[in-house]
Amino acid sequence: MKMEDIIYSIDPALPNRKDYRIGCIGAGFIMRDCHLVAYRDSGFNPVAITSLSLEESQVVASRHNIPKVYETWQELIADSDIEIVDIAIPPDKQLEVIKELVNQKDHIKGVLCQKPLAMNSGEAKQIVELCGAAGIKLGVNSNMRYDQSIRALKSILNLGLLGEPVLATIEMRAIPHWQEFLKKYDRLEILNMGIHHVDSFRYLFGDPEWITAITRKDPRTKFNHIDGISQYTFQYSNGLMATSLDDVWAWPGEGTEKDIYIKWRVEGLDGMASGTIGWPKYPEPTPSTMEFTSRQFPGQWIRPKWDKVWFPDAFQGTMAQLLKAVENDSEPEIGGRDNLKTMALIDACYLSIKEQRTVNFSELT
Repeated sequence: MKMEDIIYSIDPALPNRKDYRIGCIGAGFIMRDCHLVAYRDSGFNPVAITSLSLEESQVVASRHNIPKVYETWQELIADSDIEIVDIAIPPDKQLEVIKELVNQKDHIKGVLCQKPLAMNSGEAKQIVELCGAAGIKLGVNSNMRYDQSIRALKSILNLGLLGEPVLATIEMRAIPHWQEFLKKYDRLEILNMGIHHVDSFRYLFGDPEWITAITRKDPRTKFNHIDGISQYTFQYSNGLMATSLDDVWAWPGEGTEKDIYIKWRVEGLDGMASGTIGWPKYPEPTPSTMEFTSRQFPGQWIRPKWDKVWFPDAFQGTMAQLLKAVENDSEPEIGGRDNLKTMALIDACYLSIKEQRTVNFSELT
């Protein structure tokens, strides 16, 4: 293989038909600045929007040239013109929407839910079963799978350029904005931030056999929570270890210097790759990076470049994979059924924390 023959596959496969009529539920940051920006860049077709604030919906509709604004999501899903529903509301509310949305199966062909799919695996399973029974394609917005460095890493793993993986790590030093609704729950970091890393490990390496997790509370987060600063390790049948350290403390505050980043690294029998995730510098457009060295290209580092960034460009992929599933009558690449295993891994982490032990994944599946 020559270096010029490597295809990094960072761009999503787009549907042949881009004009599926999309109804958007939610008008906050993730919809306003990520989903809708990515959809317009891809040529997708959002035609309606609603949120808790009619005024906010109108502002977002005007900015993104969306012709219809509804006061409630019930009115939006009842619109027979809507083919795809894009949900960008807190995950504890998604089941409520799905229960009514499936009654509109005559015109709704697909729905994209946020991650986590629900606040627990039981509700997530209900969402999957309801959409399955209605024949509605269900995609999950696990958008780190479409971060450009993660896509490129998957490509070189598939090409065997690193050989059999031995050790994979993610190190996050970043401070998320915890949404208000999370204050009602005690599951915090792993379910709502670490889930990106959990799902990415599954995307890259498949399902592990063993899960070990430890945590401590984040001193900055004042509401009750089990997990603030978290570390979890997945062990695979071939010996691979994949571990993530999620540090949401990261920076004590005024009077100290910041050192914020997300890094990853994968070591294999035949090579090694490392990279950074550009998200912590948002809104400054910062592409994620990857570099790797391989026995197939001895004595050199290979550093592909791209201009696209995780936020907002990755959201082209999460919608595209749903539209392709509708178009081809196939299971979405990030489908609800697959996502239940990500939710099960989250449960395994919390069980490990609670019982202070290593958990066999078969206990949760």
